[in-house]
Amino acid sequence: MAERVRSGGCLCGAVRYEVRGEPYQSGLCHCMTCRKLTGSAFSATANWRSDQFTMTGNIATYDRRSFCPACGSRLFFLFDENVEVFLGTLDEAPNGIVPMVEVWTVRREHWLPDLHHVPRHEANEQ
Repeated sequence: MAERVRSGGCLCGAVRYEVRGEPYQSGLCHCMTCRKLTGSAFSATANWRSDQFTMTGNIATYDRRSFCPACGSRLFFLFDENVEVFLGTLDEAPNGIVPMVEVWTVRREHWLPDLHHVPRHEANEQ
């Protein structure tokens, strides 16, 4: 079976990326940083090893948060050994990635539906 390849990018198309295989982690975060960063009630992300990730285009970075300098789309966090991708930047929707964890649930909006199958942590995952 061929390894799954997902592609994504920014709103204007200046930055493109691919991730190969399945993420080793995915989740929702309700912390204040993620709320401010996304302009939403939470962020939805997934993590791949660095060797599973490629990108083209120029990015700007603020505190490891990479975004397109032309359109401002927030794309991913680049770390030494992995990348954390904002799931909304993937081309395919729905993308088949389900949350494995939910963190900072102390800040979770009460109107969000409960994800019964997902471990929840009031703050950062321990």
